[in-house]
Amino acid sequence: MNLPIKRYDLPQIMFGVLFIALMTIASIWIVQPFILGFAWAGMVVIATWPLMIKLQRILWGRRFLAVILMTLLLILLFVLPIALLVSSAIENGAPLVGIATNPSTLHMPDFHWLNSIPLVGHKLYSGWHALINGGGNALMSKVQPYVGQTASWFVTQAGHLGRFIVHCSLMLLFSALLYSRGEQVAMGIRHFAVRLAAERGDAAVILAGQAIRAVALGVVVTAIVQSVLGGIGLAIAGIPYATVLTVVMFVCCVAQIGPLLVLIPAIIWLYWSGDNTWGTVLLVWSCVVGSLDNVLRPVLIRMGADLPMLLILSGVIGGLFAFGMIGLFIGPVVLAVSYRLISLWVHEAPEPDADPEEALKALDE
Repeated sequence: MNLPIKRYDLPQIMFGVLFIALMTIASIWIVQPFILGFAWAGMVVIATWPLMIKLQRILWGRRFLAVILMTLLLILLFVLPIALLVSSAIENGAPLVGIATNPSTLHMPDFHWLNSIPLVGHKLYSGWHALINGGGNALMSKVQPYVGQTASWFVTQAGHLGRFIVHCSLMLLFSALLYSRGEQVAMGIRHFAVRLAAERGDAAVILAGQAIRAVALGVVVTAIVQSVLGGIGLAIAGIPYATVLTVVMFVCCVAQIGPLLVLIPAIIWLYWSGDNTWGTVLLVWSCVVGSLDNVLRPVLIRMGADLPMLLILSGVIGGLFAFGMIGLFIGPVVLAVSYRLISLWVHEAPEPDADPEEALKALDE
């Protein structure tokens, strides 16, 4: 019995693939202005979904009341502080750029107490006094190209306040929609993943959600708490440009460097200025703020998603350069999800032979 030969219409396949590719590219092009806002909203909703469910139970099972309350919480606890920090960075960043571009405006204190240091005190004071007489030009001439470019870049990024506010608005809008239809959206994503890779696709979606929640809660929330508390301490102690330093502190906390990189120089500056009382107060406050991550992060990360520090640091820096201020949140999340999925795929393979010589012999045979 002769079976019929199945013939493929090659032009039909080619034009079909081309049509699908064109429609996909056109769709991405159309929704491109909303991608960052939707990604940000998805991260926030995934991280805070358990809280929304608890609020819904408290509010007599009314989903719309829980959505309204969660949206208000996002505005009060998330959007407004960030918008105020960015606005303050724009206002206070101009003097810093002016100092970097014109070192003669830098006024440096005369530290007489350097003479009291044994052995090297006189040399230190003489060098510092020579630096003061030069108006800071000797020091700033070396670091001015780097400081000026870096400060200008940060101010430029913060200057995109209008775009940042648009993304914040889109994040709020998409968050409210995802809160109201979260189950349907999640099931649609899981159906799509099953269509692509069966059960492995569904497991990948669940694992990605765990990674997003781990980064959002364990990294971002901890960084917000530490930077806000550290900024309050700087403002109360009378540190100049406290808001700008708070923004820098937040970036350092997200990058897993910690707030002490900003707080310790502030403490040293207070002691050098002779304000020992506020220096001691800020020292004690810095010890509390610096140790918060050891308490908060284990509480917030309950699914055991321990992510490498290099991964988070790369995500913060790369996301900042790629997407601006929003990249501080999106960059670590994207790398964390990719890391978790690749790690799962790698560990599905059998373990390699412990003895490389035996493996080579088996390969030769």
